Amino acid sequence: MDGTVGLAGHACAILRGSSPDGFLIGFEWNQATYELALERLKAFSPRFVLVRENFARLREVLEELGKAPVDGILLDLGLSSFLIEGSGLGFSFLADEPLDMRMDERISRTAKDLVNQLSRLQLEELIRSYGEERFAGRIARAICEARRKKPIRTTKELAEIISGAVPPKYRHGRIHPATRTFQALRLAVNRELENLKLFLEEAPEVLRPGGRLVVISFHSLEDRLVKQAFKSDTRLRPLTKKPVTPSPEEIFKNPRSRSAKLRAAERI
Repeated sequence: MDGTVGLAGHACAILRGSSPDGFLIGFEWNQATYELALERLKAFSPRFVLVRENFARLREVLEELGKAPVDGILLDLGLSSFLIEGSGLGFSFLADEPLDMRMDERISRTAKDLVNQLSRLQLEELIRSYGEERFAGRIARAICEARRKKPIRTTKELAEIISGAVPPKYRHGRIHPATRTFQALRLAVNRELENLKLFLEEAPEVLRPGGRLVVISFHSLEDRLVKQAFKSDTRLRPLTKKPVTPSPEEIFKNPRSRSAKLRAAERI
């Protein structure tokens, strides 16, 4: 099972590596990405099925398909390049786009809703807990002041408000001052940490004894949940004492991999 198919890079590699009779169940939440992945995977038909669901529903979906238990599960929690660059959903502040950030349009609340409707204290807590942002209070106050004049609608508007809220010496650092707040909003809109917790509870139940569970995370909140689950779940035996990280060569070829951490465990 590939729980986060994206543009099917891992899915294609799994299908090639499991030829001639390996079968893949893929999960992809975003409609546009789902359609692109389906087209790319056609060459491997009929050795796969792609479902438009969140990986948190893996047990229910696999049982409906009659495909449980499975031999391996991969979860790559990185945001696909398509969603960042080509979706128009406001995942990045590098382009001026609507503040949406929903990976699935069936989700009711957008990032714009959160930014304009949450109280100052709720915004501060969200930005601090999900973004690990030291200036969460200043940013929340600045957002509330700006939205009193007019609703905040685009990524550019929000990024400029955040940049103006942080101390001047932090406006031109290694990462853009809006990075952590955008991360926090995305995690909240899509309930990403809640879905990961549900997944980690259910995944061992649909793994065959000896089967492998592999999770690639990209920030400390995700990695902490994975580490704790692998350590405390008596159904799993951790295979990685420390997370596997990309080599300098891989980072050179793919700069977005620089913060990736891979952990693996075996079903016992």
